[in-house]
Amino acid sequence: KNGLCKKHINTYIIKSQKDGVIMKETFGQRFNRLRKKYDLTQEEVANKLSVSSQAVSKWENDISMPDISLLIEIAELFNITVDELLGKEIKSPILLEEPSKKDIKSLTLKIKVLSGDGDKININLPFALIKAYMGSGKTIPTIDGNQALNNIDFNQIVELVEQGVVGQIAEIESSDGDRILIIIE
Repeated sequence: KNGLCKKHINTYIIKSQKDGVIMKETFGQRFNRLRKKYDLTQEEVANKLSVSSQAVSKWENDISMPDISLLIEIAELFNITVDELLGKEIKSPILLEEPSKKDIKSLTLKIKVLSGDGDKININLPFALIKAYMGSGKTIPTIDGNQALNNIDFNQIVELVEQGVVGQIAEIESSDGDRILIIIE
């Protein structure tokens, strides 16, 4: 009665970088595209996920959706995140051409730490400060005893930014369950 059709609830708008055309992609269309990208049949996907091939067919035809407990396994099968599987656009790092390069003084280093213990840490630092700190030969201090940042090569990040790389440049997941996102904006 509210005018929403079940089939369109799972529709996301995607943009083609090739020709700038905006089109809609449902979960089923995305699933089908990913399955074909990995050259898998519906039967092969069904066997890997321990479901029927009819269930896979229903997913691709937007008749039904996979059980939430399968989303991680499906994402791993297609080597993507669950966010990507569900249609969230993941921003890739880009290399800016010389005239488009941003002044390092205007950039911000953003580090997001989601610890396995449930702690969330967001760090936003002017990139010029990071560059000066790294130039001093000092190491990045720990935050509340969390050692997650110790394995990040900040000198390499400085080099990438000096070459013009911006965007999400790393996503790290430690064996402890810590997840770190490194973004240059």
